[in-house]
Amino acid sequence: MSTTETIFSTCQRLATLLISRQQMVATAESCTGGGIATALTDLAGSSTWFDAGFVTYSNQAKQRMLAVPESVLIEHGAVSQPVVEAMVRGAIAHSQAQFAVAVSGVAGPSGGSADKPVGTVWIAWGDANTQQSQRFQFSGDRQQVRAQTILAALLALIEFIQFAE
Repeated sequence: MSTTETIFSTCQRLATLLISRQQMVATAESCTGGGIATALTDLAGSSTWFDAGFVTYSNQAKQRMLAVPESVLIEHGAVSQPVVEAMVRGAIAHSQAQFAVAVSGVAGPSGGSADKPVGTVWIAWGDANTQQSQRFQFSGDRQQVRAQTILAALLALIEFIQFAE
């Protein structure tokens, strides 16, 4: 199965889960540039379970649209656990969604550093009260890093929702 097919079937799993719970999701994206929202809205009828997608590529957009504190961005950098967790909280606060997923990373081919090389991605997921996150180190070119990020984000979100009260 191709990555595209895997992403599509994973979106279908998420849709089924959210529909059964009568709940919604929002996305907050940096390195994927709206790719998660695109994958979700490729499904017909997604407006019943997908509320909003925030593409916050710049630090200013993260502050303005998701209320990520400037101090957190300065102290930790955009590609960090505190930032993606704040992005989840901001996406939920600025939407009608009960759940959100957020991503920030270095998709490449340039922009990496010694502590955050190309392929470094932080993904967070959760609800208004609980956020979980994980650092990933993906390989491949820009499109491969983005596709792996989308799939990992969706899978983590599904697992979280399945165990949410």
